[in-house]
Amino acid sequence: MISIDELKRRYVPKVKPIIWDSDRKMIILLDQSKLPFETNYIELNNLESVIDAIKKMKVRGAPAIGITTAYGVIVGLLERRPSLQNVSEVLEIISEKLLSTRPTAVNLKWAIDRMISKSLKISKEVKSFDELIENLELEANNIFNEEFEAELRMGLYGLEKLHDGDVVLTQCNAGGLATGTGLGTALAPIKIAHALGLKVSVIVPETRPWLQGARLTIYELVEEGIDATLITDTAVGYVMFRGMVSSVMVGADRILSDGHVFNKIGTFKEAVIAHELGIPFYVLAPKSTFDFEKKVHEVVIEERDPDEVKTVMGKLITLQNVKVYNPVFDVTPPKYITAIITEKGIIYPPFSKNIRKVLG
Repeated sequence: MISIDELKRRYVPKVKPIIWDSDRKMIILLDQSKLPFETNYIELNNLESVIDAIKKMKVRGAPAIGITTAYGVIVGLLERRPSLQNVSEVLEIISEKLLSTRPTAVNLKWAIDRMISKSLKISKEVKSFDELIENLELEANNIFNEEFEAELRMGLYGLEKLHDGDVVLTQCNAGGLATGTGLGTALAPIKIAHALGLKVSVIVPETRPWLQGARLTIYELVEEGIDATLITDTAVGYVMFRGMVSSVMVGADRILSDGHVFNKIGTFKEAVIAHELGIPFYVLAPKSTFDFEKKVHEVVIEERDPDEVKTVMGKLITLQNVKVYNPVFDVTPPKYITAIITEKGIIYPPFSKNIRKVLG
């Protein structure tokens, strides 16, 4: 198997979704709400701009939200510049505001907890606020770098499940835009396979209502030069029935210790159909996406604005006053999942036993 260091030399992401400007102490963010028609970078230099970017899905995808949140904690502290004695009080306010943005993606809370833990520890050791910020920058950079390395490792493990000529069905956007690194989770094996000369193509469902597949996954794959075909969400079953799909690879926003997977709405449907037709169904996610505490009924499924369903790119497509139910995630039971691919290795059923065994 190719080494991680060699892979880093041979694969360089074509898209950079999140950049930390250490000189100006701000986040430079690729605005995903404008893609694929406009490549626009925005500056996030205060906490409200970070919150707005997350809520309005200018940044989306669990790992990318986590990375943005990590830098967002720094931005929030710089905006308020508390004394070292008052850091914990200010962090509590920042944490509460950030946690209210997206309740389902576990990486958000994970990143906040990690930054707060580092802040509270360092604030007792450093002599100035600026020194605290320097240490927090290193921690946020570590979160970014660890995510990228985890994706490289996931990509290599996922590569074991790909063959020359394979066609992979995915869901939503689980590429570098969703993770903030430019590589991705579910798309990592595909991008690495392409970089190593394997011919692997992708079938991309549009992913209503926000069209992440049509707007974002297609954008990423085209930028990388990977063959991609866009389909409607309703064509998923048909392409699998026709034998057009070799395997399914999706990401995750939260994975429970028993193997229940929370991901973009429509994932459950793909898993059930793949299971019925004998098509391998793989979930790819880093260790930070796993939730070892909650049970399946305790996870909050986010419901978003009804206008996302009633409109397409701002244009009304139904009656204005129609009742709408808009859950943006669903849950896939473990019995439909062939394997979960992480940076620590490939986890096979029974997940309730093997997740803890592989991840420690």
